[in-house]
Amino acid sequence: TLFPYTTLFRSQTGLRHLISVVRQDVAMFNRTARENIIYGRPDATEEEMIDAAQRAEAHEFIMGLKDHKGRAGYDAFLGERGVKLSGGQRQRIALARAFLRSQARLLVLDDPISQVDIKTAETIINTIRSMAGKKTIIIVSHRLSAVRFADQIITLDRGCIIESGTHSELMANDGYYAKTFRFQEIEEEYAY
Repeated sequence: TLFPYTTLFRSQTGLRHLISVVRQDVAMFNRTARENIIYGRPDATEEEMIDAAQRAEAHEFIMGLKDHKGRAGYDAFLGERGVKLSGGQRQRIALARAFLRSQARLLVLDDPISQVDIKTAETIINTIRSMAGKKTIIIVSHRLSAVRFADQIITLDRGCIIESGTHSELMANDGYYAKTFRFQEIEEEYAY
């Protein structure tokens, strides 16, 4: 079942514990990389935090961080709103934060790979895919490779549903989704 803990619904706090959200425009705090990742789960161990960062393809670049006071890696401060990071790096830290919140039963991802390269996107998609069946995942994405594994894909145009189904069904229908998917596949081939 989606939410087996119906007693937690009695409060907004209980409901919030069940949901983890990664927005396209990521919120970062002027704190360390560590504090930004464990924000949603401050009791996480160092190993759990690093595992979440690795699954979000963030560990490697975090290890190369250094702030103006010489603090490095997970202890480096990220600057106001994460100004010292690229958009893709902020997005990966936000994904690590969401992955670390293991108690969350619903994961909502707003274009989780919009600001990363294709190779990194593929790794992140595989991580998200490995969570399928354990969590309910809602992905909003313009990059259709991010949703191709979904149980249900809904294609919108100007706020209206124009198609829905699995990847196979939508490809067989040869409608808007299929044409867009094939076009993006060609684009991604050239990106490599």
